Amino acid sequence: QVQLVESGGGLVQAGGSLRLSCAASGRSFSSYVMGWFRQAPGKEREFVAAISRSSGSTNYADSVKGRFTISRDNAKNTVYLQLNNLQPEDTAVYYCAAAQRRSVVGLTESYQYPYWGQGTQVTVSS
Repeated sequence: QVQLVESGGGLVQAGGSLRLSCAASGRSFSSYVMGWFRQAPGKEREFVAAISRSSGSTNYADSVKGRFTISRDNAKNTVYLQLNNLQPEDTAVYYCAAAQRRSVVGLTESYQYPYWGQGTQVTVSS
């Protein structure tokens, strides 16, 4: 199993940036595909980005392409999400998730990730 703890959320003005971190504890962090999801009030949880075990592949939701960047440091057991040019519609609780899969391809649904963090709030003011 893996335990996940997110940090780095906060309040930012439109056009601003934040960097989210997700620290993992437990064994074999490098054996997990890591993903970020978000959930806005009254909406379903949605996929944001995912990164393969060795950082060789990434996948992004269309709504964040070109603005958000996912990365990971297996030596630090940490995955990051850099959020640039934030907009009010990016306001949500952001969750880190882990799936013990070989490939990042197709891993865009929350049910595919067994392990979740508690979430970190990102609020973007206009």
